[in-house]
Amino acid sequence: MKNARVTASFTRYFIKPVDAFITMSEKVMQDLRLFTTAKKAILIPHPLYDNFGEKISKEQARKKLGIDNSQKLMLFFGFIRKYKGLDILLDAMKILKDSTWPNADPLDPAGCQLLVAGEFYEDRKAYDDQIDRLGIKDNLILHTHFIPDADVKYYVCAADVVIQPYRNATQSGVTPLAYHFEVPMIVTNVGGLPSMVPDNKAGLVAEPNAASLAQKVVDYFDKGENYFLPHLLEEKKKFSWTKMLESILELANSK
Repeated sequence: MKNARVTASFTRYFIKPVDAFITMSEKVMQDLRLFTTAKKAILIPHPLYDNFGEKISKEQARKKLGIDNSQKLMLFFGFIRKYKGLDILLDAMKILKDSTWPNADPLDPAGCQLLVAGEFYEDRKAYDDQIDRLGIKDNLILHTHFIPDADVKYYVCAADVVIQPYRNATQSGVTPLAYHFEVPMIVTNVGGLPSMVPDNKAGLVAEPNAASLAQKVVDYFDKGENYFLPHLLEEKKKFSWTKMLESILELANSK
C-alpha cells in the first residue's frame, strides 16, 4: 500500500508540468485519466516496426529456419517473462495435443508446432520442467536465444499465426511487428491488446487461460489465414508513422 501511494505521488508530480499527453493504448489512457481529466491527451497506436526488412514468403522464411512447409506453425516471439504467459501457451499445447477434435481438419495435433523465439529473462528451468511434464517437446521448436534484427523477418514470416498469451499488458511491440509482416494474431483479452487486434478481424481474442487459447487456435485454423488477411490489411493502415506525425502536430496545434 505504501509503495502504491509513493508511485501515485510521483505520477502526479510528473503530470503537473506536462501540457499534453500521447498514449499508445486505451489502458494507458484510462490510467492517465485517473490522475488528470483536464489536460489534453490523444491515443496513437504504436506505429509499425519497419526497420526489420520487407515481408518475404512463408516458404522462404521456413527454408531459412529449417521448418517443414506442411506444419501448422504458431509463433511466440520476444523476451520470455512471466507476464507474457508462455507457460499458459504451453498448457494450451498440451490440450491441443491430447484432444480429439470433431474432425481431423483443421487441426491435426501431430502437425501443429509452436515456435518459441526469444531469450529467457528469468530462470528457464521451470519452463523446461513444464515441457517435460506435459510431454509436448515434439510439438515445440525452441529458438530461445538472442534473435538478431536481420533474422526477425524469418521468424514472423514463417508463422501462420502469432500468439501473445499475456497475463497483463498495456500494449505489445510484437503486435505492430506482426502487422508489418501481415501475419494474423491470437491475443489475450488484457490491457490494450484487444483494441489493437479486433476480434475476428485482424485475429482472435482469447481469455488468458489455456483452454481458451487452445480453442482459439482451433478456430483460427478452421477459418484459415485468408479469412483474416483482408481485415488485417485494413487495420494495418492505422499504424503508419505518417498518421502518428499528423496526430502529434494536430495535438501540438490545438488550443
